[in-house]
Amino acid sequence: MQEIERHGAGQPLDYGFRPLRNARWYKRLAAWALARTNRRYDAMVAEEKRALLAPLSGTVLEIGPGGGNNLAFLRPDVRWIGVEPNPFLHDRLRARGARLGIDVDVRAATAEALPVADRSIDAVISSLVLCSVSDPEAALREVRRVLRPGGRFVFVEHVAAPHGTALRAVQHALCPVWRAFSDGCHPDRDTGNLIEAAGFADVDLRPFTLSVPVMGPHIAGVATNV
Repeated sequence: MQEIERHGAGQPLDYGFRPLRNARWYKRLAAWALARTNRRYDAMVAEEKRALLAPLSGTVLEIGPGGGNNLAFLRPDVRWIGVEPNPFLHDRLRARGARLGIDVDVRAATAEALPVADRSIDAVISSLVLCSVSDPEAALREVRRVLRPGGRFVFVEHVAAPHGTALRAVQHALCPVWRAFSDGCHPDRDTGNLIEAAGFADVDLRPFTLSVPVMGPHIAGVATNV
């Protein structure tokens, strides 16, 4: 039980859910849904993302970029690597990069095993990703491994509501069904605590709330690598 609780801030590892997420029909459905459901959310977090992403330069790696909505906030001279496990999103990412004039390199892998060399990345982006990875602690270790010293991990993530609140209880109760219909998303994951405990030299984290059901509590910030 200790080993299970150590991962995902109280959430069990998703061994039983992995076969579903790995099915081709599920990946295709997830890609289709992602393209149609993010517009309102993107508008709500646009200013947060612009402040975090516009200053980035050099080689930038994004974990779980989905359809590439964050590319619009980046400078066109960055070298962008997208680590996206869903192959049905790869063509969309390349097309969006081409439209924006950004050098796009899409790689099929997961956040827990990033296919890049140690200390080779200037910045890593995570946006609504750490909620759905199977092992967030392993993903954060990988982020630290690939970042150069002083490199930045920038993030915008929804997080669990405070302990003892009604919303936290709702998030926890909905989690099993929510994961199945939201590509592994855990609405009750304490992602902020995980980032702060990951061993970065400095973490500048700001909580904020959006007017959306279940996923209202958010964090945005920058963690600087050792």
